[in-house]
Amino acid sequence: MMGRRVLGAIVPSSCGRRPETGSPESFASTGTFVGVPTLKNMRSSRSKLLVVVTALVVWTVVARKRGYKLGGDVVVRCGQGHLFTTIWVPGASIKAVKLGWVRIQYCPVGRHWALVKPVRDEDLTDEELRAAHEHHDIRVP
Repeated sequence: MMGRRVLGAIVPSSCGRRPETGSPESFASTGTFVGVPTLKNMRSSRSKLLVVVTALVVWTVVARKRGYKLGGDVVVRCGQGHLFTTIWVPGASIKAVKLGWVRIQYCPVGRHWALVKPVRDEDLTDEELRAAHEHHDIRVP
Protein backbone atom coordinates (compact mmCIF):
# COMPACT_ATOMS: atom_id res chain seq x y z
CA MET A 1 0.00 0.00 0.00
CA MET A 2 1.42 3.34 -1.06
CA GLY A 3 1.28 6.24 1.26
CA ARG A 4 3.01 9.46 2.10
CA ARG A 5 5.04 10.35 5.11
CA VAL A 6 3.48 12.99 7.37
CA LEU A 7 5.35 13.95 10.53
CA GLY A 8 7.15 10.61 10.64
CA ALA A 9 4.05 8.45 10.04
CA ILE A 10 2.92 6.83 6.82
CA VAL A 11 -0.55 8.04 5.86
CA PRO A 12 -2.46 6.10 3.20
CA SER A 13 -3.10 8.31 0.20
CA SER A 14 -5.95 6.21 -1.16
CA CYS A 15 -8.13 6.10 1.91
CA GLY A 16 -10.79 8.22 0.17
CA ARG A 17 -11.63 10.39 3.15
CA ARG A 18 -11.19 14.07 3.72
CA PRO A 19 -8.56 15.07 6.29
CA GLU A 20 -9.88 16.17 9.67
CA THR A 21 -9.90 19.88 10.42
CA GLY A 22 -6.55 21.04 11.77
CA SER A 23 -4.90 17.60 11.49
CA PRO A 24 -1.30 17.21 10.33
CA GLU A 25 -2.65 15.27 7.35
CA SER A 26 -4.78 18.24 6.27
CA PHE A 27 -1.78 20.54 6.47
CA ALA A 28 0.50 18.18 4.55
CA SER A 29 -1.91 17.73 1.65
CA THR A 30 -2.98 21.35 1.20
CA GLY A 31 -0.26 23.50 2.74
CA THR A 32 -2.84 25.10 5.05
CA PHE A 33 -5.04 23.73 7.79
CA VAL A 34 -8.57 22.83 6.66
CA GLY A 35 -11.21 24.81 8.52
CA VAL A 36 -9.05 27.84 9.30
CA PRO A 37 -11.00 31.03 8.42
CA THR A 38 -9.87 32.64 5.20
CA LEU A 39 -10.73 36.02 3.74
CA LYS A 40 -13.29 34.31 1.49
CA ASN A 41 -14.96 32.59 4.49
CA MET A 42 -15.03 35.86 6.42
CA ARG A 43 -16.72 37.61 3.52
CA SER A 44 -19.40 34.94 3.36
CA SER A 45 -19.89 35.23 7.12
CA ARG A 46 -20.28 38.98 6.78
CA SER A 47 -22.79 38.56 3.98
CA LYS A 48 -24.79 36.08 6.08
CA LEU A 49 -24.79 38.56 8.97
CA LEU A 50 -25.91 41.31 6.61
CA VAL A 51 -28.80 39.15 5.40
CA VAL A 52 -29.91 38.42 8.99
CA VAL A 53 -29.69 42.08 10.04
CA THR A 54 -31.58 43.18 6.92
CA ALA A 55 -34.31 40.60 7.57
CA LEU A 56 -34.69 41.82 11.17
CA VAL A 57 -34.95 45.44 10.05
CA VAL A 58 -37.53 44.63 7.37
CA TRP A 59 -39.52 42.48 9.84
CA THR A 60 -39.49 45.32 12.40
CA VAL A 61 -40.58 47.94 9.86
CA VAL A 62 -43.45 45.74 8.64
CA ALA A 63 -44.56 44.98 12.21
CA ARG A 64 -44.50 48.68 13.13
CA LYS A 65 -46.56 49.58 10.04
CA ARG A 66 -49.13 47.01 11.19
CA GLY A 67 -49.41 48.76 14.56
CA TYR A 68 -47.02 46.75 16.75
CA LYS A 69 -44.65 48.84 18.87
CA LEU A 70 -41.53 46.68 18.77
CA GLY A 71 -38.16 47.85 19.98
CA GLY A 72 -39.02 48.87 23.54
CA ASP A 73 -41.80 48.38 26.07
CA VAL A 74 -44.47 46.30 24.38
CA VAL A 75 -47.79 44.98 25.64
CA VAL A 76 -47.87 41.20 25.25
CA ARG A 77 -50.45 38.51 25.94
CA CYS A 78 -49.59 35.08 27.31
CA GLY A 79 -51.36 31.87 26.30
CA GLN A 80 -53.72 32.15 29.29
CA GLY A 81 -54.79 35.68 28.29
CA HIS A 82 -52.78 37.69 30.84
CA LEU A 83 -51.54 41.08 29.65
CA PHE A 84 -48.26 42.66 30.73
CA THR A 85 -45.46 44.77 29.30
CA THR A 86 -42.01 43.55 28.39
CA ILE A 87 -38.97 44.85 26.57
CA TRP A 88 -39.18 43.43 23.04
CA VAL A 89 -36.09 43.90 20.88
CA PRO A 90 -36.34 42.09 17.53
CA GLY A 91 -33.59 39.51 17.18
CA ALA A 92 -32.38 39.78 20.78
CA SER A 93 -33.56 38.17 23.97
CA ILE A 94 -31.88 37.18 27.22
CA LYS A 95 -34.91 36.28 29.31
CA ALA A 96 -36.97 34.41 26.70
CA VAL A 97 -36.69 31.74 24.03
CA LYS A 98 -37.52 33.23 20.64
CA LEU A 99 -39.76 31.24 18.31
CA GLY A 100 -40.27 33.67 15.45
CA TRP A 101 -43.21 35.93 16.24
CA VAL A 102 -43.77 34.43 19.71
CA ARG A 103 -41.52 33.82 22.69
CA ILE A 104 -41.49 31.47 25.62
CA GLN A 105 -41.29 33.82 28.57
CA TYR A 106 -42.22 34.11 32.24
CA CYS A 107 -45.64 35.72 32.79
CA PRO A 108 -45.50 37.96 35.90
CA VAL A 109 -49.31 38.11 36.13
CA GLY A 110 -50.03 34.38 36.31
CA ARG A 111 -46.52 33.49 37.56
CA HIS A 112 -45.96 30.78 34.94
CA TRP A 113 -43.94 30.17 31.76
CA ALA A 114 -45.97 30.65 28.58
CA LEU A 115 -45.91 31.56 24.92
CA VAL A 116 -46.30 35.33 24.63
CA LYS A 117 -46.89 37.50 21.59
CA PRO A 118 -47.17 41.25 21.06
CA VAL A 119 -50.57 42.92 21.05
CA ARG A 120 -51.43 46.15 19.24
CA ASP A 121 -52.50 48.94 21.59
CA GLU A 122 -55.52 49.76 19.42
CA ASP A 123 -56.81 46.18 19.91
CA LEU A 124 -57.07 46.75 23.68
CA THR A 125 -59.50 48.72 25.79
CA ASP A 126 -58.24 51.51 28.06
CA GLU A 127 -58.78 49.23 31.06
CA GLU A 128 -56.71 46.42 29.48
CA LEU A 129 -53.91 48.84 28.62
CA ARG A 130 -53.87 50.19 32.17
CA ALA A 131 -53.76 46.66 33.59
CA ALA A 132 -50.95 45.67 31.19
CA HIS A 133 -48.84 48.67 32.21
CA GLU A 134 -49.29 47.78 35.89
CA HIS A 135 -47.45 44.49 35.31
CA HIS A 136 -43.96 44.46 33.88
CA ASP A 137 -41.49 41.61 33.79
CA ILE A 138 -37.78 42.04 34.53
CA ARG A 139 -36.05 45.01 32.89
CA VAL A 140 -33.79 43.17 30.42
CA PRO A 141 -34.56 42.36 26.78
